[in-house]
Amino acid sequence: MKKIITLSICLLMTSTLAFGQSTDEAIKATVNNYFEGLTTGDTAKLGKAFHSSAILRTVNASTGKIQDFPIKTFISKTPAGGVKATTKLISYSYAGISGLAAAELQFADFKYIDLLSLLQVNGEWKIVTRVFSRVELDVNLKGSAASSPKVAAPAAAKKSPANIKPKKDDGW
Repeated sequence: MKKIITLSICLLMTSTLAFGQSTDEAIKATVNNYFEGLTTGDTAKLGKAFHSSAILRTVNASTGKIQDFPIKTFISKTPAGGVKATTKLISYSYAGISGLAAAELQFADFKYIDLLSLLQVNGEWKIVTRVFSRVELDVNLKGSAASSPKVAAPAAAKKSPANIKPKKDDGW
């Protein structure tokens, strides 16, 4: 009986670890599909990395206005042989069905820093938003949640219609 309990605990711990690893690996695989699709011109891999409704967003340097690109346009304009860039996954994090990744695409004389929002849709991690900046080669991503100062938790608010938890997952 003691062996059965020990074996059950080991199996439970192994399956828990495997689940965490599979989420990590799934997010990394999504970002790698983006990298490989872009650097090889494999539009199928790009399509696998991005959700079909994904948007790419930046600020137009000439106008100073936010500029959006639908993923379909981005994929259709990917060069057949890919782009000549080195890629790096800087960091990633996730909780539940949402995740974030910071990535770098370095070209000969500039680089893009990408901030990717991911969602787990039907069991697959997909990039839903790519917010990007074109920067000089010596610019690096700055800031970190780990180095942020601790902020005291606010006092518990009295219940009122304004702070009641919504009944559905509508983002609020």
